Amino acid sequence: MKKLLLLALLPVVTLVACHKEITSINVDPKSPLTYPSAAFFTGAQKNMVDLLTSSNVNVNIYRLIVQYWNETTYTDEANFDLGTRQIPRQIWNGLYRDVLRDFKEAKKLYPGDTDPNSPSQLKNRLAITEIMEVYTWYYLVTTFGNVPYLEALDALKTQPVYDDQKTVFNTLLTKLDAAIADLDVTGDSFGDADIVYGGDVEAWKKFANSLKLKMGMTLADDDNAKAKATVEAAVAAGVFSSDADNAEFKYLGAPPNTNPVWVDLVQSGRKDFVGTNTIINKLKASDDPRLPWYFTLDGTGTGYSGATPGASSNYATFSKPSGPLLVPGSIGAITNPDFPALLLSYDEVEFFLAEAVERGYSVGGTAIEHYNKAITASILWWGGSAAEAAAYLIEPTVNYLTATGTYKQKIGEQKWLALYNRGWESWIEWRRLDFPALVKPPTAQSEIPVRYTYTVPEQNLNKANYDAAAAAIGGDLVTTKLFWDKN
Repeated sequence: MKKLLLLALLPVVTLVACHKEITSINVDPKSPLTYPSAAFFTGAQKNMVDLLTSSNVNVNIYRLIVQYWNETTYTDEANFDLGTRQIPRQIWNGLYRDVLRDFKEAKKLYPGDTDPNSPSQLKNRLAITEIMEVYTWYYLVTTFGNVPYLEALDALKTQPVYDDQKTVFNTLLTKLDAAIADLDVTGDSFGDADIVYGGDVEAWKKFANSLKLKMGMTLADDDNAKAKATVEAAVAAGVFSSDADNAEFKYLGAPPNTNPVWVDLVQSGRKDFVGTNTIINKLKASDDPRLPWYFTLDGTGTGYSGATPGASSNYATFSKPSGPLLVPGSIGAITNPDFPALLLSYDEVEFFLAEAVERGYSVGGTAIEHYNKAITASILWWGGSAAEAAAYLIEPTVNYLTATGTYKQKIGEQKWLALYNRGWESWIEWRRLDFPALVKPPTAQSEIPVRYTYTVPEQNLNKANYDAAAAAIGGDLVTTKLFWDKN
């Protein structure tokens, strides 16, 4: 009888022995409770690039604001209707929730999954993430003005206070300096988890100094002394010196990691956008070699033409956003699934340097030299040749010695052309330099926006702080200029 009892208990004993921690059977191995820090860092990078590059009218309408593109049938966004689709909310949520929050989470996890035999790895990861956070905050502050900063991303602060935009901006510069100082170019960082530079710390150092240059120039009309010191320090430390330094994200040829412009214009099958006569006429007037890279031929098949901004347009009639589809050795068309996106570029840096020289900053070279380098770099990046760039630079309307206007007009107009496909960046520079002299559509709902209004949830759920922020900046209006936008 005892033997029979023992035999009966054997399966139970065996089962208990195999599952000493009985609760582990409730853990889903396909849904882990923790994630590697790299997943958050990579995801935040990708989300930031997508926000900058998207042409989705629910999210990114900057190409319409600066009059690169026009809508064909539904022209609300080209006429500056920001409210119907709650576009400010999409930008606000995208930067706070999908970018900054993930960077914050990544930093919390780094100590647990860095190589203990590589003491510089943790330091470099934290510094690079800080640089990307500064980059993200830059877009928040230059888009909205006062924003929640010190109390942002705190789950216990459901109604965060808004911080003064200039104070936040200067704090970001301090954080950027500290991050640059923490970079150890002899050590490693992220490896392939970094989808911009592949973990190259030296490249990130150049990026950070170029970002510092950019931020310094943004301050130039508000605080010239600080701008001068910031710019000169950045240049002395080393900024981009060729297109090889570009902060470039290479999209893939197959979903889901494809170029958002391809997703919006090709995969969707929609026919929503054509070029505007504002940019196409400018490109044609100076025989700009980038014209066939920016747009297709129009409906005649023999030339290029653009629609009037804000007006309903016939898709078949006008040139469309695209370019050569198959050109060996080139980056191809902006409607290709694998067309790359830029976070910061060499031509952008050279335009800043040309302006810095004109402002009397000690950055080396002449304004003409930097201006010519900027335009040449842009043409070469898009697929043009050195000969085409040289011919373009002697056009009377382009040549720095004969082009019309002040240095702000010369640089502003050419920078606007070079920043095509980077509408958000172009909008910032248009507000800063006040060129080109864009004219609002006759059917526009407002003046051309110089900031985004705060989101509806903020107005309703964080009303006291929203009201204080709106009053502090001079009103929650698209016409309220931010602290650095003086003219």
